[in-house]
Amino acid sequence: MQRNSLWVAVALALAAPLAQADDLKALREEVAQLKKSYEDRIAALEKRLADAEARPATTAASAPVVAGTGQVGAGSAFNPQISLILDGVYFHDNKGGGSTEMYEHIDGINHSHEHEGHAHGELERGFNLRETELAFSATVSPHFDATALMTVSRDGDVELEEAYFDTRSLPYGLKVRGGKFLSGIGYLNAQHPHQWDFVDQNLPYRTLLGEHGLVDTGLRLSWLPKTGNWFTQLGVEFLQGNEQTFASSGEEIADVRADGAPLAGTAAGELAGKKSGPRLTTVFAKFGPDLGINHALQFGGWYARSSQHQEVHDHSAENPVALVTALQGKGKAWGLDAVYKYDAGRYGGQGNVKLVGEYLRLNKDLKVAFHEGGTLVGTPFDFVQDGFVVQGTYGFLPYWQAGVRYDATGLTNKVDMPSGSPWKGNKSDRWTFALTRHIDHFSLLRLQASRGNLWVEGAKENANQIFLQYQHSLGAHGAHSF
Repeated sequence: MQRNSLWVAVALALAAPLAQADDLKALREEVAQLKKSYEDRIAALEKRLADAEARPATTAASAPVVAGTGQVGAGSAFNPQISLILDGVYFHDNKGGGSTEMYEHIDGINHSHEHEGHAHGELERGFNLRETELAFSATVSPHFDATALMTVSRDGDVELEEAYFDTRSLPYGLKVRGGKFLSGIGYLNAQHPHQWDFVDQNLPYRTLLGEHGLVDTGLRLSWLPKTGNWFTQLGVEFLQGNEQTFASSGEEIADVRADGAPLAGTAAGELAGKKSGPRLTTVFAKFGPDLGINHALQFGGWYARSSQHQEVHDHSAENPVALVTALQGKGKAWGLDAVYKYDAGRYGGQGNVKLVGEYLRLNKDLKVAFHEGGTLVGTPFDFVQDGFVVQGTYGFLPYWQAGVRYDATGLTNKVDMPSGSPWKGNKSDRWTFALTRHIDHFSLLRLQASRGNLWVEGAKENANQIFLQYQHSLGAHGAHSF
């Protein structure tokens, strides 16, 4: 009996390692099968993605959802991102609501030049609904992205602000943008109102470039060369030259003056016809060293030149003795910009800092093409005006941001003429303070106060303004640029 028990024990001892080896082999086979299964599924998903990206846009748009399989056609995969920005402002000033009109007529070389389109700065005392912004963006194919942005005024008028495509697959860091778009000059020019750190546009932009900044139709070629630890972007734009403060063509001389009287004089020397475009060319460069994860610095410069600029001056509505004058020639502008950002890495943006500075200078070399009195035709005039803005924001608490801005226009503000002393305008400047509460990524409240020392039609005015703004972003919205 004891001998039988001994043989049983020996048999069990020898069988245990064999059984353990069989279990390990079975586990290894099971793991191998799971690994192969996952690899096959990943490969299938990658193939579906590659097929969808390679499929033409017309096919993708018509591809259906395959019922019962859970597979979504490319038409759904490439639906555009759609966003709607609501922007409301409560406004009060010390000029009975007239301070916004004063800002449109600051003494300078552009205050009387009329432009088409809406204005972000038109406000009345009390509650205002500013332009509602509607944006669409999508990847059209592996080769192109497309964006369209429209605004709807409080009266329901719709205007197309931007509509352009961007290339995605050009080699060597090259990129082409085509359509109607905000120019790449400067730092603040490419920002829409919902991206501003303050309620309103800065003074040099609104007097030298217009309320919207420089926006036009054409093509942009930009290049991101490989420059080691330095960020470098170089760009050139060929723009049509429509309705800019220094690039406007196709101006017409009315038969009737602004005061209603018939236009005196002859049509000799009338404005030349509109030249073929593009009539406006810009070049810009941006540079930035690698300062690590928390710090970012970028500075740049730009130059813009128009081959044709025309403008008509008719002040007879304010002064019946004034004579209608039309001028034409060329315009140019240049600027310098710098921005520094510090990311504290704390909750809700606390401790974050952003500093921005820009200088702009505008020059127009024009000759009188039509004069109601007929005596000044052919007389050259040289218009020069400049301005700058310096602003900063600081996140002093989670989701709370304080901002201060100082902007000025007309440090140089003159018109040179061949006879007599040049006309010289005065400098207008302003201090602005803003307190912003970011409710979340989609909503904000902002309280802003400003005091402007303005020269309007030769008289100094002190304009005090108070704004209480709300903004809400509905839907998917693309990431903002640096």
